[in-house]
Amino acid sequence: MTDEAFSQWFDALYTRYATDVIRVSYFYLGDRGKAEDVCHDAFVSLFTARPDLAPGSEKAWLLKVALNRCRDIWRSAWMRRVISGSPVFETIPGPDTIGQHLEKQEILAAVNSLPPDFREIFILHYYQGYGIGEIARIIDLPEGTVSSRLSRGRKRLEKILGEGSDGA
Repeated sequence: MTDEAFSQWFDALYTRYATDVIRVSYFYLGDRGKAEDVCHDAFVSLFTARPDLAPGSEKAWLLKVALNRCRDIWRSAWMRRVISGSPVFETIPGPDTIGQHLEKQEILAAVNSLPPDFREIFILHYYQGYGIGEIARIIDLPEGTVSSRLSRGRKRLEKILGEGSDGA
């Protein structure tokens, strides 16, 4: 691919997927600035590595790089000290009605309380629309593990959301 063609391809991917990468990263980290940094890192990796990607797999590649970077940040000692256990959580809302938005916030807050291994699968499955096989390829896990985490995560969410509604 010529430099001109690569530049056009890169710009088109950035226009199409940067918002998704930021949203997934923000959902994972809960910090807009860090999510933007992760998005930047993912696109810099794309620009410097120039991987030979099959058409249609670009978003999955970018999300994989972003999730790996999010995991690195989350695992850092600073993040564990400052963020772990913090109730801070916001969403980047899209067009929605108020009732649906409030319901989504409650669900997303519950998803955010899940352990990171469950959370990233929920983000990819419910928020980005990936199937189990696609998620398995993105995060390098067997499909059975992804399916199991999705199932166990649903049970945890039912319990979390059930507890929240009992007190109302």
